[in-house]
Amino acid sequence: MRIHNLKTLREFWENHTDTKGALQTWYKTVEKEEWNCFNDVKKIFGTADVLPGNRAVINIKGNNYRLVLKIHYDRKIVYIRFLGTHAEYDKINAETV
Repeated sequence: MRIHNLKTLREFWENHTDTKGALQTWYKTVEKEEWNCFNDVKKIFGTADVLPGNRAVINIKGNNYRLVLKIHYDRKIVYIRFLGTHAEYDKINAETV
């Protein structure tokens, strides 16, 4: 899968240094995948939640952080729509970010 935008991940782990390893592992894992549907995501990230509009929520670092993705399965592209703490996630609408 192609992932947009690595810059978002880098900026986040620079401000939240405890996430660097987890986010780098997430990135390396996803770039090797070829997801065709949410079930493929769930096989790799068992705690992932599906959202409408080909979106998914991934827990990062023991559910301390949340990553909202928009996934274009046909084009093999993953867009990072939100990355933040669990408390920040609770303040957004993950279906529209």
